[in-house]
Amino acid sequence: MKNLDDIRLLIGDDLSRLNKVIENALKSDNTLMNSIVANFLETKGKQLRPILVLLSGKLMGGINQHVITAGAAIEILHNASLIHDDVIDQSKQRRGTDSINEVWDNHVAVLVGDFFVSRALVCALSTKNAQILDALANLGANLSLGEIDQFDIARKHNINEKSYFKIIEKKTAALFTSCIEVGALAAGASYDDIGNLKKFAELMGVCFQIKDDTFDYFHDPVVGKPTGNDLREGKVTLPLIYALSLDNRPEHDVMLEILNKPSYDNSDIDCLVEWAKDCGGIDYAYRKMHELCIQGDALLEVYGDNECTQALKAIFHYIIERNK
Repeated sequence: MKNLDDIRLLIGDDLSRLNKVIENALKSDNTLMNSIVANFLETKGKQLRPILVLLSGKLMGGINQHVITAGAAIEILHNASLIHDDVIDQSKQRRGTDSINEVWDNHVAVLVGDFFVSRALVCALSTKNAQILDALANLGANLSLGEIDQFDIARKHNINEKSYFKIIEKKTAALFTSCIEVGALAAGASYDDIGNLKKFAELMGVCFQIKDDTFDYFHDPVVGKPTGNDLREGKVTLPLIYALSLDNRPEHDVMLEILNKPSYDNSDIDCLVEWAKDCGGIDYAYRKMHELCIQGDALLEVYGDNECTQALKAIFHYIIERNK
C-alpha cells in the first residue's frame, strides 16, 4: 500500500457514506447558507482526517455508523476552523477557489464557520457517546489555544524549538490525535487500547505542520503560498528557529535584530528566508520529520502488520514527501 488512492480503495465506500453524512448535516432551511455550503463542499481536499478516523475504527473493531458519524463531526469541525482561519489570515483562496470571506465578507464567513461548529456537535451527539463529544470539545479548545499561543509568542518574539512544538501540538497535532481517538472509541475501543495509536497520530500531526512550514521557504505555484508569508504574519517556524540556535554564526546577531523589528519589508523577509536555508534549516526540518516517522512506525508494532497499520504508515510517509 503505497499511496492515498490505494488507501481510499480500502475504505472508499465508507468514505462516501461519511461525506453523505456531512452533506446532510449541513443542510438547512436557509437558501444562502445552503448555497455557500454547497460551493465549499465542492472541493474536499485529500480528506486525510476522515480517512484517519475510518482507519482507526477499522483497526480497533470495525467501521460502524458511529465511526462514520464521528468522522463527519471531526471533518465538519476541521472545516469550521479553516473558514475561521481564512478570516483571521485574510486569505483570498481556499483549495484553489475563492474563500467564503473573499466572495462574501468576514461577517458571513464567521457565521458560516459557527454554523459548521454547531453541526459538528450535533453529529457528535448523535453517536450517543460522551467520550466522542468530550474529544470534540477538547479539540475545539486546543485549536483555539494553539492559535492564541502562536499569536502571543510572535508578539513577544520569544519563539524557540520547545515553544514551537508546543504550539503545533495544539493547533495541528491535536486534530490528528482526535481523529484517531474518536474513530477508535466509536468502534468500541478503550482508552487503554489506543495509547500508542494516539501518540502515533500526534507525531504525524507534528510532521504535517513542519512540512507545511517548509513550503514557506520556497516560491512554488503548486503550493500557492508566497515565500515568507508566515514571517509576514509574525510566525517563526522550525527552519529559522534552527538557524537562530546557531549563535556562533557571524550573521546571527544581524538576523536577530531584523527578526525583532516591529515590521518587515520584502528585503527583510528575503534575508531571513535565505539565511535559514543557508544555515541548513530545511535539512534540519527533514531530519526531525524522519526521526518522528521512525518513532511513529515503532509505535504501531503493538497493533500488528495489517492493511490498516500499513495504510497509517503510508500516510505518515506521504505527509513528509508531499509537495502541497
